[in-house]
Amino acid sequence: MIHISLLNNTIKQFESIPTGMDVAKSISEEFAKRCVAIVVDGEMRDLTQNITQDAQVRLLTENDPEAIEILRHSTAHVMAQAICRIYPNAKLAIGPVIENGFYYDIDMPPVSEDDFTKIETEMNKIIQAKLPIQRQDISKQNAMDMFVHEPYKRELIQDLDEGTIRMYQQGEFTDLCRGPHLPHTGFIKAFKLMKVSGAYWRADASKAQLQRIYGTAFFSKKELTAHLNFIEEAKKRDHRKIGSALELFSFHDEAPGMPFFHPKGMVMWNLLLDYWRKEHQAAGYVEIKTPVILNRLLWEKSGHWFNYKENMYTTSIDEMDYAIKPMNCPGGMLVYGLKSHSYKELPLRMAEIGLVHRHELSGVLSGLFRVRAFHQDDAHIFMTPDQIEAEILGVLKLMERIYHTFGLTFHVELSTRPKKSIGTDAQWEQATNGLKSALQIYGQEFKINEGDGAFYGPKIDIHIKDALGRTWQCGTIQLDMSLPERFDLTYVGNENDKHRPIMIHRVIYGSIERFFGILIEHFAGKFPCWLTPVQAVCLPLNDSLAPYCEHVYQRLLSHGIRIELDSRSETLQKRIREAQLNKIPLIITIGEKEKTSGKLSVRTLDGQVTYGIDEQTVVNYVKNHIESKRMDMEKFTS
Repeated sequence: MIHISLLNNTIKQFESIPTGMDVAKSISEEFAKRCVAIVVDGEMRDLTQNITQDAQVRLLTENDPEAIEILRHSTAHVMAQAICRIYPNAKLAIGPVIENGFYYDIDMPPVSEDDFTKIETEMNKIIQAKLPIQRQDISKQNAMDMFVHEPYKRELIQDLDEGTIRMYQQGEFTDLCRGPHLPHTGFIKAFKLMKVSGAYWRADASKAQLQRIYGTAFFSKKELTAHLNFIEEAKKRDHRKIGSALELFSFHDEAPGMPFFHPKGMVMWNLLLDYWRKEHQAAGYVEIKTPVILNRLLWEKSGHWFNYKENMYTTSIDEMDYAIKPMNCPGGMLVYGLKSHSYKELPLRMAEIGLVHRHELSGVLSGLFRVRAFHQDDAHIFMTPDQIEAEILGVLKLMERIYHTFGLTFHVELSTRPKKSIGTDAQWEQATNGLKSALQIYGQEFKINEGDGAFYGPKIDIHIKDALGRTWQCGTIQLDMSLPERFDLTYVGNENDKHRPIMIHRVIYGSIERFFGILIEHFAGKFPCWLTPVQAVCLPLNDSLAPYCEHVYQRLLSHGIRIELDSRSETLQKRIREAQLNKIPLIITIGEKEKTSGKLSVRTLDGQVTYGIDEQTVVNYVKNHIESKRMDMEKFTS
């Protein structure tokens, strides 16, 4: 007798060994039709698998969060099957689930989005056939024989340590896969192929270039439509297009992956840094600046030369090896180590806006989101062990203040020791426990990512959420007890003895370039008045009013308002339209009535026009936005 415990504490008894589907049907036939998989004692399985002993189970339907990955994984198999039908000589590589969809890497003739219709048509035939998706466990040798004409699958099988290899079959198609999968292809209700790109096999540029075809899938057409609408909205917010249209930044072939910031972009850049500096000064930080190029001996000492060299740009000067810094940390160590420190000086919070360079493959460069040269708003906090919790909490609260200024919420994740690391077990345990304790006191739920920490210490990753609900990993807090030891950093305790400081690495903006790009998409280029590069534009109704308009422009400019004068001979409506396209919050128009009365007419981006406004009202309005850092534009009153 097999006893199966359900989540509601109901116990089902089976005289013979049941499958997951048997358990589902024991509840009801209708319920079983909605089940996609089963979790048995915490392990996710196919519904066709036997349950050979007493167990606690959870049946998964389309409403469970795990179900969407199973759906998308199965859809990737359906896409691969359809492609093999259309392109018989195609060789399959890998087809994983990714955020919001899936992809499959395939060695095949080049395809474009124009080919998607015929692939989707074939996929629909497979889906309508409701082909059972059946698991097979076979020997490694049989698997090698089965894929005799599939070199990429054979390479994957060869690398597996297991003696038994898992396969999944649907109709004539069999694929190497761990599963689980849907019971049959008919569960797939809504899917779409999204794009195609090139990808090297195993991300190695020396190996074959494959076709990477991306797709997505949902349990309903309504969800798919909502997702496609979301993508269209995201395209409208593409920071590369908006950044070009608003003349904020550009990229050039002469410096791949290294952005050029234009005058308007520099206005925003400096506003971001001014705000950052103000907040950090209030939080007790001091600012330093360290060189961009440092010699090999330093990078060996820090561990980067042996653990990170493949991402570093190196050079030789006076027959000595140097590297352009990929991180600011070692320079900060030298500054701290220059003199003796007392425990009374700690915590010492040293911040740096440091320019760093990291070698990224050209294929992964993506606007401001993935670059080779960027600035990090680093800080290194040196402290005593009993200050760990308070300092981490202080950083979290500082992050909270800064992110909320931009209307960004966030969640936190804790990443623990990776396989490739430096430092002792005891150091890692103390560091990890320190981060956990601080997060628990902070009170926000957090996820633990085992083995995902930096090579020199565990870390807290901060994931911000933008206006579209997308998450971006920006801030990090890393507790490090290895670098202080490598650099022999000390402080003098209250008994005049030397101790090793504990150190926090942390960033808030992260890469300032990337954060800049996130803000462009978050605001869709319609920045708050305090942050926008141009706060107002002054437009004369006709040429005769240009001299008076010039006086108004100069007076407002003298109050620190970032204002432009547009007295071109274009029509007023055209100039207004261009100002609106440039997302300028305040459009001031000057006609004879305004000249006579000394008042202003102000149009805001929502199309509302307010007449008879005093210049001082405009000045106060803008200054209030700058001082309060408010997000919205309140209405004008005359």
